[in-house]
Amino acid sequence: MLPVVVVHGGASDIPKGRTGKSVSGVRSAARAGYTILQGGGSSMDAVVEAVTQLENNPFFSAGCGSVLNIKGEVEMDAIVMDGKTLGSGAVSAVRNITNPIQLARLVMDKTSHTLLTAEGANQFARSIGVPEVPPESLITEYSRMCWEKDLAANPAECQMWKMGTVGAVAVDNEGNVACATSTGGVLNKMEGRVGDTPCIGQSSHI
Repeated sequence: MLPVVVVHGGASDIPKGRTGKSVSGVRSAARAGYTILQGGGSSMDAVVEAVTQLENNPFFSAGCGSVLNIKGEVEMDAIVMDGKTLGSGAVSAVRNITNPIQLARLVMDKTSHTLLTAEGANQFARSIGVPEVPPESLITEYSRMCWEKDLAANPAECQMWKMGTVGAVAVDNEGNVACATSTGGVLNKMEGRVGDTPCIGQSSHI
Protein backbone atom coordinates (compact mmCIF):
# COMPACT_ATOMS: atom_id res chain seq x y z
CA MET A 1 0.00 0.00 0.00
CA LEU A 2 1.24 3.48 -0.84
CA PRO A 3 1.68 5.62 2.27
CA VAL A 4 -0.37 8.79 2.68
CA VAL A 5 -0.19 11.72 5.10
CA VAL A 6 -2.58 14.65 5.38
CA VAL A 7 -1.75 17.70 7.51
CA HIS A 8 -3.90 20.67 8.48
CA GLY A 9 -2.88 23.91 10.19
CA GLY A 10 -6.25 24.84 11.67
CA ALA A 11 -9.66 25.80 10.33
CA SER A 12 -9.36 29.56 10.14
CA ASP A 13 -9.04 32.64 7.98
CA ILE A 14 -5.30 33.25 7.87
CA PRO A 15 -4.53 36.92 8.57
CA LYS A 16 -2.88 38.89 5.78
CA GLY A 17 0.87 38.74 5.98
CA ARG A 18 0.88 35.27 7.52
CA THR A 19 -0.49 33.22 4.63
CA GLY A 20 2.83 32.33 3.05
CA LYS A 21 4.45 31.20 6.29
CA SER A 22 1.39 29.21 7.31
CA VAL A 23 1.16 27.35 3.99
CA SER A 24 4.90 26.72 4.03
CA GLY A 25 4.65 25.33 7.54
CA VAL A 26 1.92 22.87 6.60
CA ARG A 27 3.90 21.71 3.59
CA SER A 28 7.06 21.21 5.66
CA ALA A 29 5.13 19.23 8.25
CA ALA A 30 3.59 17.02 5.56
CA ARG A 31 7.01 16.39 4.03
CA ALA A 32 8.45 15.46 7.42
CA GLY A 33 5.69 12.96 8.03
CA TYR A 34 5.89 11.53 4.54
CA THR A 35 9.66 11.08 4.78
CA ILE A 36 9.10 8.80 7.76
CA LEU A 37 6.49 6.80 5.84
CA GLN A 38 8.78 6.47 2.82
CA GLY A 39 11.45 5.06 5.09
CA GLY A 40 9.09 2.36 6.31
CA GLY A 41 8.13 4.15 9.52
CA SER A 42 4.76 3.77 11.18
CA SER A 43 1.77 6.01 10.68
CA MET A 44 2.01 6.95 14.37
CA ASP A 45 5.62 8.06 13.98
CA ALA A 46 4.63 10.09 10.93
CA VAL A 47 1.72 11.98 12.47
CA VAL A 48 3.61 12.75 15.67
CA GLU A 49 6.51 14.13 13.68
CA ALA A 50 4.23 16.20 11.45
CA VAL A 51 2.42 17.74 14.41
CA THR A 52 5.71 18.28 16.25
CA GLN A 53 6.80 20.38 13.29
CA LEU A 54 3.64 22.48 13.62
CA GLU A 55 4.07 22.85 17.38
CA ASN A 56 7.58 24.17 16.78
CA ASN A 57 6.31 26.70 14.22
CA PRO A 58 5.17 30.03 15.74
CA PHE A 59 2.63 30.53 12.95
CA PHE A 60 0.25 27.94 14.43
CA SER A 61 -1.77 27.84 17.64
CA ALA A 62 -0.05 24.77 19.06
CA GLY A 63 3.12 24.55 21.11
CA CYS A 64 5.14 27.71 20.55
CA GLY A 65 2.63 30.21 19.18
CA SER A 66 -0.38 28.97 21.13
CA VAL A 67 -3.06 31.49 21.97
CA LEU A 68 -3.10 32.76 25.56
CA ASN A 69 -5.64 32.18 28.30
CA ILE A 70 -7.26 34.86 30.44
CA LYS A 71 -4.09 35.15 32.53
CA GLY A 72 -1.88 35.57 29.49
CA GLU A 73 -0.47 32.07 29.79
CA VAL A 74 -0.20 29.07 27.48
CA GLU A 75 -2.23 25.93 28.23
CA MET A 76 -2.21 23.23 25.58
CA ASP A 77 -4.19 20.10 24.65
CA ALA A 78 -3.08 17.21 22.42
CA ILE A 79 -4.11 13.68 21.47
CA VAL A 80 -2.89 10.72 19.42
CA MET A 81 -4.79 7.61 18.35
CA ASP A 82 -3.66 4.38 16.71
CA GLY A 83 -6.20 2.94 14.30
CA LYS A 84 -4.73 -0.56 14.47
CA THR A 85 -5.00 -1.00 18.23
CA LEU A 86 -7.52 1.78 18.95
CA GLY A 87 -5.09 2.89 21.64
CA SER A 88 -4.95 6.57 22.43
CA GLY A 89 -3.20 9.05 24.68
CA ALA A 90 -3.94 12.66 25.48
CA VAL A 91 -2.91 15.60 27.62
CA SER A 92 -4.81 18.76 28.47
CA ALA A 93 -4.06 22.15 30.00
CA VAL A 94 -0.33 21.41 29.98
CA ARG A 95 2.26 24.14 30.48
CA ASN A 96 6.01 24.37 30.08
CA ILE A 97 6.13 21.51 27.54
CA THR A 98 7.50 22.24 24.07
CA ASN A 99 5.72 19.38 22.33
CA PRO A 100 2.45 18.25 23.96
CA ILE A 101 1.88 15.82 21.09
CA GLN A 102 4.95 13.82 22.09
CA LEU A 103 3.76 13.78 25.69
CA ALA A 104 0.35 12.53 24.54
CA ARG A 105 2.03 9.62 22.78
CA LEU A 106 3.97 8.80 25.93
CA VAL A 107 0.70 8.72 27.87
CA MET A 108 -0.51 6.10 25.38
CA ASP A 109 2.73 4.11 25.37
CA LYS A 110 3.86 4.37 29.00
CA THR A 111 0.70 4.49 31.13
CA SER A 112 -2.57 2.62 31.55
CA HIS A 113 -4.47 5.91 31.24
CA THR A 114 -5.96 7.75 28.30
CA LEU A 115 -5.82 11.38 29.43
CA LEU A 116 -3.65 13.29 31.89
CA THR A 117 -4.37 16.91 32.64
CA ALA A 118 -2.70 20.06 33.98
CA GLU A 119 -0.19 19.48 36.79
CA GLY A 120 -0.74 15.73 36.64
CA ALA A 121 0.43 15.71 33.03
CA ASN A 122 3.43 17.85 33.95
CA GLN A 123 4.31 15.52 36.83
CA PHE A 124 4.19 12.56 34.45
CA ALA A 125 6.46 14.45 32.05
CA ARG A 126 8.99 15.07 34.81
CA SER A 127 8.88 11.44 35.92
CA ILE A 128 9.97 10.19 32.52
CA GLY A 129 12.52 12.91 31.86
CA VAL A 130 10.63 15.17 29.47
CA PRO A 131 12.28 18.58 29.91
CA GLU A 132 10.26 21.60 30.93
CA VAL A 133 10.86 24.97 29.31
CA PRO A 134 10.29 28.51 30.58
CA PRO A 135 6.63 29.47 29.99
CA GLU A 136 7.74 32.62 28.19
CA SER A 137 9.48 30.55 25.51
CA LEU A 138 6.07 29.38 24.24
CA ILE A 139 4.63 32.90 23.95
CA THR A 140 5.16 34.81 20.71
CA GLU A 141 4.86 38.55 20.23
CA TYR A 142 1.93 37.94 17.92
CA SER A 143 0.06 35.85 20.49
CA ARG A 144 0.67 38.49 23.14
CA MET A 145 -0.53 41.27 20.82
CA CYS A 146 -3.72 39.39 19.98
CA TRP A 147 -4.42 38.67 23.64
CA GLU A 148 -3.99 42.33 24.54
CA LYS A 149 -6.24 43.49 21.70
CA ASP A 150 -8.89 40.96 22.66
CA LEU A 151 -8.80 42.18 26.25
CA ALA A 152 -9.20 45.71 24.94
CA ALA A 153 -12.38 44.60 23.14
CA ASN A 154 -10.84 45.40 19.77
CA PRO A 155 -10.79 41.98 18.10
CA ALA A 156 -11.32 43.44 14.62
CA GLU A 157 -7.62 44.30 14.56
CA CYS A 158 -6.57 40.71 15.08
CA GLN A 159 -7.86 37.35 13.83
CA MET A 160 -5.64 35.15 15.96
CA TRP A 161 -8.54 33.74 17.97
CA LYS A 162 -9.79 32.13 14.76
CA MET A 163 -6.67 30.01 14.43
CA GLY A 164 -7.68 26.46 15.11
CA THR A 165 -6.38 23.09 16.10
CA VAL A 166 -3.59 21.55 14.02
CA GLY A 167 -3.40 17.90 13.15
CA ALA A 168 -2.34 15.07 10.89
CA VAL A 169 -3.60 11.68 9.77
CA ALA A 170 -1.52 9.04 8.00
CA VAL A 171 -1.67 5.57 6.49
CA ASP A 172 1.59 3.60 6.45
CA ASN A 173 2.89 0.83 4.18
CA GLU A 174 1.08 -1.77 6.28
CA GLY A 175 -2.26 0.00 5.93
CA ASN A 176 -2.30 1.18 9.53
CA VAL A 177 -3.97 4.53 10.25
CA ALA A 178 -3.00 7.01 12.97
CA CYS A 179 -3.91 10.56 13.85
CA ALA A 180 -2.50 13.35 16.01
CA THR A 181 -3.99 16.68 17.03
CA SER A 182 -2.66 19.60 19.07
CA THR A 183 -3.94 23.04 20.07
CA GLY A 184 -3.45 26.06 22.27
CA GLY A 185 -7.20 26.23 22.65
CA VAL A 186 -9.30 29.39 22.53
CA LEU A 187 -7.94 32.89 22.97
CA ASN A 188 -8.64 34.39 26.40
CA LYS A 189 -10.15 31.15 27.67
CA MET A 190 -10.64 30.57 31.39
CA GLU A 191 -7.69 29.02 33.18
CA GLY A 192 -8.03 25.22 33.12
CA ARG A 193 -10.44 25.13 30.18
CA VAL A 194 -10.23 21.86 28.25
CA GLY A 195 -11.64 21.79 24.74
CA ASP A 196 -12.74 18.95 22.51
CA THR A 197 -9.28 18.16 21.15
CA PRO A 198 -8.09 15.68 23.81
CA CYS A 199 -11.52 14.11 24.31
CA ILE A 200 -12.19 11.07 22.13
CA GLY A 201 -15.59 11.21 20.47
CA GLN A 202 -16.08 14.95 20.85
CA SER A 203 -16.92 16.90 17.70
CA SER A 204 -17.79 20.35 18.97
CA HIS A 205 -16.00 22.93 21.06
CA ILE A 206 -16.55 22.71 24.80
